[in-house]
Amino acid sequence: MDLQRIVAFVVFSFSLLMLWNAWQDYNHPKPVQTTQANGQPAGPALPMPGANLPAAQPQPVASGVQVASGTRAVVKTDVMTVVVDANGGDLRELSLDAYQQDTEVELLKGFKKLFSGGGQGADKAKPFKLFEQSPEHDYFAQSGFVGKDLPNHKTVYTLQAGEYDLKPGENTLKVSMTAQMDGVEVVKTYTFHRDSYVIDVDYAVHNGGTADVEGYSYFQFQRDGKKPEGQSTFISSYAGPAMYTESGKFQKIAFSDIDKAKQDFVKAAPDGWMGMVQHHFVAAWVTPNPDDKAERGFYADALGNGQYRAGMKMPTIKVAPGGSANVDMRLYAGPQDQAKLKTLAHGLEHVVDYGWLTVLAYPLFVFLSWLNSLVHNWGVAIILLTVAVKMAFYPLSAASYKSMAQMRKLAPRLQHLKERYGDDRQKLHEAMMKVYQEEKINPLGGCLPIVVQIPVFIALYWALMSAVELRQAPFALWITDLSEPDPYLVLPILMALTMFIQQKLSPTPPDPVQAKVMMIMPIAFSFMFLFFPSGLVLYWLVNNILSILQQWRINYVIERAGHGKPATK
Repeated sequence: MDLQRIVAFVVFSFSLLMLWNAWQDYNHPKPVQTTQANGQPAGPALPMPGANLPAAQPQPVASGVQVASGTRAVVKTDVMTVVVDANGGDLRELSLDAYQQDTEVELLKGFKKLFSGGGQGADKAKPFKLFEQSPEHDYFAQSGFVGKDLPNHKTVYTLQAGEYDLKPGENTLKVSMTAQMDGVEVVKTYTFHRDSYVIDVDYAVHNGGTADVEGYSYFQFQRDGKKPEGQSTFISSYAGPAMYTESGKFQKIAFSDIDKAKQDFVKAAPDGWMGMVQHHFVAAWVTPNPDDKAERGFYADALGNGQYRAGMKMPTIKVAPGGSANVDMRLYAGPQDQAKLKTLAHGLEHVVDYGWLTVLAYPLFVFLSWLNSLVHNWGVAIILLTVAVKMAFYPLSAASYKSMAQMRKLAPRLQHLKERYGDDRQKLHEAMMKVYQEEKINPLGGCLPIVVQIPVFIALYWALMSAVELRQAPFALWITDLSEPDPYLVLPILMALTMFIQQKLSPTPPDPVQAKVMMIMPIAFSFMFLFFPSGLVLYWLVNNILSILQQWRINYVIERAGHGKPATK
């Protein structure tokens, strides 16, 4: 296959990839503004959390999907800052101190940085906000009970306002609040841990009344359906509810499916977790014991006005007069660190979405992580990974470049045939096939190696896109974040130059129009790569350089062997 067809195939593959991302955006649009929830109950046996809940306090609560705010406590650990609200005991805000807030990198911003020396795509002054309650965005964690005389996420707790700091030498920090309801006292306690994104939630229920208290607990997320702030419009990634059970495995529950009342996820199972996923980060409710086989229910529905909730409910508890009971749950709210996620719950590591090429992407990431452990630089690790992949495909690439070199030798002869037969494409095709047979050249010899390597490149694309380890990971000089586009556009420009050199080493298309199209390809590719993470562009640039060296060597060897002289007419 000649060069223009190979490049066209690559372009087509890239187009499919970008169309897939665009289709994801189209298929998961921003939610329609509605006034009524249109979701279905999570299970037939028990009512939905929040439905027909008894008034726990005489104080008024917000109507509809609006969430009232009350007394607040600010909790600071070594890795996060959390705001706890007395209304429901919700976690209304949660900032991750080790990560910076996203700011969308656009083409014009890139040119502006080129001349002004601006910063990277992450706002270095703002820690990343995972949970937030603001006019622009709603996303927080809620929990409570469904049952008479038990608090729910609208109950107003008694909470000591102020700052709670994890002091040096301390490994845990507890924040407690109390709800009194007709003789029933419920103490809700959050436990924060040093160097951990895990928050333990404990309910201590003491029945001081004269009748049994019965109900079930639920743990949920409430969130709007907006795209996360700072996420690129050119490269999309999934944001929304996700869950895992052994029977249903990992399942995404898109906001658009919730709007359409597509309840095709597992509703009940003796295992599993419920989470909310976005690029590089996840929040998930998991049981403290990963082997806990308690039957639990899962739900996800629309609340109206662009708001959604997703969560799980646990088995019913019954507390006799004078008795007590405890309900424990664990919340993970932090980066998608696969090594840590595996230890918390079965299947939680699947929130790192490698797309449909996970079977290739995950081993590549493991290998990349191993290389980084040796060199302690993710950029250098990407370069070494590129060299390793190139060596693995060396025999295929050599066959491809040899075929190109032979086709390059025949270019004048093929051009003569085109001039001789003109528009008679059948005779031209027969004459070309005869030439290929005489020279013992397979015109498709350069195709297979390219086809084989394209899935590897796409897998690397997802591996580098999904790896939170590359977020804010510096390489060298101006590249201080391999997960963001090059702010000075240097890598895409260098990549365009290497593509141009590759074309000069390849056979020139006999058709002048095709030749002009091939000359435009480096510019088109460079424009597309302006929006790609610099880590991915670095891989492609190094791969191009190695390909140029390999192709030049093969051309030199063939010419030196006497096969590179221009063919006579």
